[in-house]
Amino acid sequence: MRLDADFLKKVLPEAEVLQGTLPLEQVTFAVDTRLLRTDSLFFALSGNKVDGHEFLSEALQKAAGVVVAAGKKDMVTKALSALTASKLVIVVPDTLEALVALATAWRLTFNFPVAAITGSVGKTTTKEITAHMLACAGKKYLVSEGNQNTLLGVAMTISKMDDTYEGALFEVGINKQGEMARIVQMLQPTTGVITCVAHSHIEGLGSVAGVATEKRMLFKYFGPESIGIIQGDQPLLSAVSYPHPVIRFGLKTTNQVQARKVKQQDGCLSFVLKLYHIKFPIVLTKSHTGLLNNILASAALAHHLGVSDTVMMQAIQTLPVCSQRFEFCPLKTYKGTLIDDCYNASPESVKAALLALESVRTKGKKIAVLGDMLELGQNSSFWHRQIGRFLRKVPTLSHLILVGNEVKWVEKTAPVGIKVEKVTCWKDAVSKLSATLEDNAVVLVKGSRGIELHNVVAQFVDKQVQK
Repeated sequence: MRLDADFLKKVLPEAEVLQGTLPLEQVTFAVDTRLLRTDSLFFALSGNKVDGHEFLSEALQKAAGVVVAAGKKDMVTKALSALTASKLVIVVPDTLEALVALATAWRLTFNFPVAAITGSVGKTTTKEITAHMLACAGKKYLVSEGNQNTLLGVAMTISKMDDTYEGALFEVGINKQGEMARIVQMLQPTTGVITCVAHSHIEGLGSVAGVATEKRMLFKYFGPESIGIIQGDQPLLSAVSYPHPVIRFGLKTTNQVQARKVKQQDGCLSFVLKLYHIKFPIVLTKSHTGLLNNILASAALAHHLGVSDTVMMQAIQTLPVCSQRFEFCPLKTYKGTLIDDCYNASPESVKAALLALESVRTKGKKIAVLGDMLELGQNSSFWHRQIGRFLRKVPTLSHLILVGNEVKWVEKTAPVGIKVEKVTCWKDAVSKLSATLEDNAVVLVKGSRGIELHNVVAQFVDKQVQK
């Protein structure tokens, strides 16, 4: 972002430049002092647990400038030193509102394509696959990093937009009503993708119908020239009248982008990708059916953004590895594999992971470490019992380690032939898994982020895990 005096006055007329000079030719937003760079503009946000104003001394030394709340102006004076006397300091009534307002105004200075991806499951993987397709086609797109999909994350990515890009690709995540509308008001996407709706964040959104309603808000500001891309097999998305053009993907023949003749066997997934009227045979070395949905969504979006069919098919054969999304990792002390799928969990994603585990071939035993599925509201016990019953479709699973509190319902309905152990925390899960590991074992680790199963992964594989 280029921040000059005229832009600041127009967007934030009540802002006061306490010290320092404008313009800043190239500056990006930040809210975490651990991630600050010399081109960062640090916004001191006041949260429930942490107040960014308490870190102003560190921010002033690392960043190009800081934005502080008027009510805490005195904290800037205490933090200033001889070394930071020239740093830019902007005082505003509310730092969060200032960040959103600046991001909103900066976004409107660009007219290139801006694509936004949301969904209960698969949005990060779909974003990464689409980004891979765009890169293979030689298209320079700004892509949101990691899981920066909240209001703050989207705003920080917007601040990185500049004229060197052909377009931008964003991920949007929500867990409460009203969040989507606020994000899209700021982002103003020209194309939107909903990967699917599922039993995720039910506690904050009420029901799957509520999830669908909130996800469809991604299209709130769409006009006739905008394109919405939806999972066409789900009536909550497809049986809706949209005032803008819609592209559908899925297994049904009514979708413009389809998967036909799907086979899940011997750890592989094969299908025929029908892209409008052209068919392409695909074979993947992973058996997770969720990946199929992500590829269809990515193909629909990449095709719309001008990626050729040839490039797209080549890109599908070299898919990027998405951390903590059914990621195969070699065990440290045994000849075997740990499948890291612990970024998050919903009933639908757990079932898909278990089916994919069943398809994996191994001479050793199969072990699943499953944590609580959080934010399911009053029906949490029902969905955990359903997972227990679903385990009958995974006859090769020999050992189940359950982590948390809600998984007690999984234990009650699990098949008799599976050895089941229940623990309350990840540390105890490490002990149980250590005692049962052997060569050629395949271990699936999956649960909601709040159960912290990434710590289990860290004990058994060499990788930088995502917290």
